Amino acid sequence: MPHHHDEPTVTVLTGAGISTSSGIPDFRGPQGVWTQDPSAARLLEISAYVRDADVRVQGWRAWAGHAVWHAHPTAAHRALADLERAGGLRAVLTQNFDGLHQAAGSSDEHVVELHGSLATTSCLRCTTTWPTSEVLARLPDEPDPRCVECGGVLKPDVVYFGEQLPEDALSRAVAAATDAQTFVAIGTTLTVHPVASLAPLAVESGARLVIVNAEPTPYDHLADEVIRTPIDEAVPALVATLTR
Repeated sequence: MPHHHDEPTVTVLTGAGISTSSGIPDFRGPQGVWTQDPSAARLLEISAYVRDADVRVQGWRAWAGHAVWHAHPTAAHRALADLERAGGLRAVLTQNFDGLHQAAGSSDEHVVELHGSLATTSCLRCTTTWPTSEVLARLPDEPDPRCVECGGVLKPDVVYFGEQLPEDALSRAVAAATDAQTFVAIGTTLTVHPVASLAPLAVESGARLVIVNAEPTPYDHLADEVIRTPIDEAVPALVATLTR
């Protein structure tokens, strides 16, 4: 890899594994939320959520108690913010809704939140949006909080099962994947589509693929490098080689 680039050349895809050391459990790993309690996935099904007040009440209770509210960015999040400051980052595409990339210093213009964000909540009917923290503050009086504008159902701006990914996010992600000279997948099982297909798309477009994940993924055979060491060690070391 040449030492000087005019253009940022690294696109990064991050999944739950980059945030587990901050105390946020993943979904599919051995200690995963759904591994431990398969019924918990139902709380994130949009049809059940819209139809069933009990699902909403349980869902809001789960969000209120979520580890995200106490989490801090990891060494890996901070290293990716360093990569952006060094001018090497095309984009961070994330499957996470925890906001930890921004908390670590990554800019909104470089972070693409493919599965939405927990920071805000919107009305499914009139689309008015509030900070999620304001909605959570209402839960003691209103366990199934409704829109104060129109009475509609409220939902955090996280992509639930059965919902489309934000269209602009997906198109930005595809552009960043096809532009990349190096595509780094960190802490993602690469099993959830369409996001997983960004890795082979980058390879088809000529990128080197680097996979940083404790467990094998379906795309390891396409990777130029597979790194199994812990993410908080691997990512700062990798960023150091990419910014030399």
